Amino acid sequence: MKQPIVLNVNGETHELLVRSTETLASVLRGQLLLTGTKEACGVGECGACSVLIDGRAVNSCLLLAVDMEGHEIVTIEGLAPEGELTPLQEAFVEHGAVHCGFCTPGMIVTATDYLRNSPRHDRGALKRAIEGNVCRCTGYVKIVEAIEDAQARLEVDRV
Repeated sequence: MKQPIVLNVNGETHELLVRSTETLASVLRGQLLLTGTKEACGVGECGACSVLIDGRAVNSCLLLAVDMEGHEIVTIEGLAPEGELTPLQEAFVEHGAVHCGFCTPGMIVTATDYLRNSPRHDRGALKRAIEGNVCRCTGYVKIVEAIEDAQARLEVDRV
C-alpha cells in the first residue's frame, strides 16, 4: 500500500505516493527521474547514492523516503541549478578526476559537504570525509587534488 508524502528536493516540492519500505534513492531515481543518484550496493558501503539532507552528505539507500518529509534534500542535479558547473565540478573535470563517472555524483555531493563545513585545508580530514565513497577507477589521487583545488578557489572567493 502506498502513502502520500511531500518531499523538498533541489528546492522544489514534490507530492508523491510511496511504499513505506521504499528508499529515498529509489524514489529519487524512479519517481523524480534524478538519476545522478546511483543505486549500487544498497547497504551504505559505496557512497554512490550520496545526497545532502539538510546540508549533510548521507547515503540515500539507507533512508526511507517516508522519513524525509520536512527535510531539505539536494542531489547532484541540485548543486548547480542554473546549469553552470560549481567550482568543485570544474576542478573534477580539469584534474581528470572523472573516469567511468559512476562514483562521481556521490563523490561530488560528499565533497560539497566537506567544503561547506571545513574551515581550512586539512588533507587528512578530506581523506576521512570521502572514505565512504568507493571509486574503483582513479586511485583517489586526482579526486583529492580536485577537491583541494576547489577548496583553494573557494577560499580565494571568500577573501
